[in-house]
This record gives sequence, C-alpha cells and structure tokens, in this order.
Amino acid sequence: VQLQASGGGLVQAGGSLRLSCAASGRSFSNYAMGWYRQAPGKQREVVAAISSGGYTYYADSVKGRFTISRDNAKNTLYLQMNSLKSEDTGVYYCAADLWSRVLGGTPGYWGQGTLVTVSS
Repeated sequence: VQLQASGGGLVQAGGSLRLSCAASGRSFSNYAMGWYRQAPGKQREVVAAISSGGYTYYADSVKGRFTISRDNAKNTLYLQMNSLKSEDTGVYYCAADLWSRVLGGTPGYWGQGTLVTVSS
C-alpha cells in the first residue's frame, strides 16, 4: 500500500488543522492505520491509531483534542486536530499495518511526512 499525507501547515495556538492520508494499492480497509509525530529533537511517536474495525487509540497528550477517522470508500485516513498547542509542532506521518505493529511503532508502510507548525 502506498500512502500520501497532506494538510500540514502553520497555525496559531488554539487553532485547528485536518490532516489527510490517501492510500492506494492493496485493500485499505484491511489495515490498521496510525498517525505518528516527530517533534524537533525527539523520537517519532504514535499519536493516534484506528483499527480496521474502527477501534481507536490516542496518546494521552492528544486525548480530547485530536480525532482519527477513516473513510474506506475513499481510501483515506484523517486526523482532525483541535486546540493545537506549540508542543504539537512536528512532522506528522501516516502509517499502515497490523494493529500491533501500528501501536508498537513498527508499521510496514509509511507515508511521507507533512509538517505542522503551531505558533504560540
């Protein structure tokens, strides 16, 4: 599966952005999907994930502010980010694989990153 992330940009603290990840190739609906973030000088971390059945996971740092969703008809993954903080700044990557691999940080498929910059 090939993944293409988009939607990053510059936003003020408190603002919102929606990231999209378009998938092509093998059956999108069969994969668990996730969004990762790599902040400057830090390791890449999973911020949200969604299973093929729609079960979701959120990192504590984004709970209540971010919403992950998927549209299997459009082969697209989304991340709605609200109440953005400066610490949300980073490169965001989408990923796909089995649920355990997406949560475990070892998904087999990655999209290119999209930069999110939150100004305070």
